[in-house]
Amino acid sequence: MSIIVQKYGGTSMANSECVKNVAEKVVNAKRKGHEVVVVVSAPAGMTDHLVNRAKEITEKPSGRELDMILATGEQISISLLAMAIKALGEDAISFTSAQVGIITDNNHNKAKIEAINTDKLLKALGEGKIVIIAGFQGVTKDLEITTLGRGGSDTSAVAIAVALKATEVEIYTDVDGIYTADPRVVPNAHKMDYITFDEMLEMAGSGAKVLHLRSVELAAKNNMPIHLRSSFSEAIGTYVIDEEEKMEHVLVRGVAHTTNNAKITIANIENTSKNIALIFKTISDANINVDVITQNYINSDRSTISFTVAQEEYDRALELSKDLGRKLKADEVYGNENVAKVCIIGVGMKSTSGVAARVFTCLADHNVDIDMVSTSDINITCVVNQDDYAKAVIAIHNEFEL
Repeated sequence: MSIIVQKYGGTSMANSECVKNVAEKVVNAKRKGHEVVVVVSAPAGMTDHLVNRAKEITEKPSGRELDMILATGEQISISLLAMAIKALGEDAISFTSAQVGIITDNNHNKAKIEAINTDKLLKALGEGKIVIIAGFQGVTKDLEITTLGRGGSDTSAVAIAVALKATEVEIYTDVDGIYTADPRVVPNAHKMDYITFDEMLEMAGSGAKVLHLRSVELAAKNNMPIHLRSSFSEAIGTYVIDEEEKMEHVLVRGVAHTTNNAKITIANIENTSKNIALIFKTISDANINVDVITQNYINSDRSTISFTVAQEEYDRALELSKDLGRKLKADEVYGNENVAKVCIIGVGMKSTSGVAARVFTCLADHNVDIDMVSTSDINITCVVNQDDYAKAVIAIHNEFEL
């Protein structure tokens, strides 16, 4: 029999009726002849509630103690789902990550999985049981509880599927698949049947929040197919798979965007690799992630550096940049919180010229100014004024007839 791993979370575990709906889906998969492992996250809103409870005590709870409280949300889900499955006549057993042996590093609140012990899982499956595992969490070698960060249950599910050599991992969500653009911005966006791992990585890193970035990275590394589908219907969703030759015929697969961006500019500094290294090491040492970077040469000796960060990291990044500006004798250091990122993604771009020209012409025709540009083999990212992002996304979506 084939092993399939299913992941449920959010609103699909919100109340008793939702849990019963999930139980029916799981039991149906079992009765079709599969060995089923289910990974669940906390009920909708539970994680935020637990974070808020912690912050009622202290604004800065320790990472260890925060993980202790956050890990309880999934324990509610696994036990309720096991009860619901048993009520339908199938045997089920729930496990916390510690009981299974999902081993992580010591990085509280954003730990990474290092190993999974499958002995207990395989034994339970061999006994004909449906296995239910708490996602989002793990334990260190010293049995300290850790969590994987928001969206970490997706990563848990993929890691368990890889460890068990499952046929595929089904991730059930509030949406019925992956769309060519955000339907809230582009009403005529449509659901894709397939998308490559590389394209999904770009989409996830560029604002599409349907899958956790680390889960896609892990799936791509191990060629583990992901089927993203709705918790509330039986319809086929979107398969995330390895690249196939026919997929290159689609020039652009989708358009993603983010609006929680800010831009910082350090103007007119001496153009040396030492200075540039100092800027980004200082920002990195503050645990601030930099996204798009541009360097504009004033002359052979001096240049201006601009980069984007998440809005929530803007104040700290700007403060550090102003300190750097004084050290590097910059003309000025300034920022802009009113920027958005629009990303055009498709594996077909690797073998086709002229895509960038079409993108830039399209935006110009719709009076959208481009502030910064970053490219890869399958991605063109344009930083634009935040007020223009919707216009830009719609224009590009129409230009490439997605």
